[in-house]
Amino acid sequence: MAERDRIIAYLDDLLEIDAFSDYGPNGLQVPGAEEVSLVVTGVSAQRELFEQAAAAGAELVLCHHGLFWEFHPRSIGPAMKQRLSILFDADISLAGYHLPLDAHPEVGNNALICSALGLERAEPFAEHKGRPIGIVGRSAEGIAFAELRERCARAFEQDPFVWDCGPEVVHSVGIISGGAPGDFTEVIARGLDAFLTGETAEHVMADARENGVHFIAGGHYATERFGIRRLGELVAERFGVEHRFVEIPNPV
Repeated sequence: MAERDRIIAYLDDLLEIDAFSDYGPNGLQVPGAEEVSLVVTGVSAQRELFEQAAAAGAELVLCHHGLFWEFHPRSIGPAMKQRLSILFDADISLAGYHLPLDAHPEVGNNALICSALGLERAEPFAEHKGRPIGIVGRSAEGIAFAELRERCARAFEQDPFVWDCGPEVVHSVGIISGGAPGDFTEVIARGLDAFLTGETAEHVMADARENGVHFIAGGHYATERFGIRRLGELVAERFGVEHRFVEIPNPV
């Protein structure tokens, strides 16, 4: 067993959550049991994740997309009531880590994607809420775009959506997990060969074609499994608790 508050304090410090302004709160969002033996991780806070955590006997759930967002209503509707009821009834604590987990240079989604694709982690880019979130991955020798596409399919366990409009050999890739097609303009301005994110948008096709830059959408969910799973592994290693990552696939 480990103290919940020690785990949360460790994660808050590791991810430097106080240095980020975000679209919702980072850190502990719902307090439950004070002692933890099983940590469940998942990408998004939702009823199915909480049901599986409760069935497994978890005392703590860690997720990338938490329960509360600035663009959601400030009243509790039926769906939110069900989610909270599961947590309350099972005495489960919930913590969420969003932009700090995207941006972290070692355990963040973007850094881990960079490594999974065999790229060297280079400079940060793409400022969100006052902090750079993305990372540029580089390859001095270059990677054939067809090979890069295959590496993405293996890393994300699904075929990415691609506009193949850039050079045949890729030396630089801007990486931002999740939904960041709006940052494609910065990738173009920086002269990078390719952009990898989770989702696309209507304007991207013309931008990719007219600027000669590859665009890869690996899936919002698929590109954001990396960091939260790694957090669970770190907690298990450091605090001697059990960790389970719960897969709830989302095609987006």
